[in-house]
Order: sequence, then C-alpha cells, then structure tokens
Amino acid sequence: MAKLSDDKRGALELLAGSQHGCNEAILIAHDFPMSLVDALVRDGLATATPLKARIGGRLIQVTRVMITEAGLRTLACSGGT
Repeated sequence: MAKLSDDKRGALELLAGSQHGCNEAILIAHDFPMSLVDALVRDGLATATPLKARIGGRLIQVTRVMITEAGLRTLACSGGT
C-alpha cells in the first residue's frame, strides 16, 4: 500500500471523526481542495453523495462526503485515528 500524503490523512481523519460525513464546504474550509476529495473517492477511500438541503427557505445542492471501510482501514494502517 502506498503511503498516505499528509493531506489525504488529514482529510480522512476529519471524515472518520464525523459520524454523518462532512459537506464539501467544511472540507474546503479546512483547506482540503475538491481535487483531493475527488482523489479519495476515486481511490475508494471516501464516497460523495449529492443531496438537496433547504437553507433559509432556499433549496440548494450540497455534497456529503463520507469515509468508507477501505478508508478507515487505510487510515488505521497509516497510523491515523
């Protein structure tokens, strides 16, 4: 298994600590670019699910990102959470 980059490990740790996943805005606020999230999804370490949410009476599209079992295993093997 290839070594996890610090960015990937950090993003996986954030996702592992969130029972219901994080929306993309939270990941961006923690300085994780969407290209990193795309890589995690592509590698099977996370999933990204588009959802609709009502904010202030408006219906908006958000994406919920969650760690997968493979992501948890990878994180554990890399010495993470």
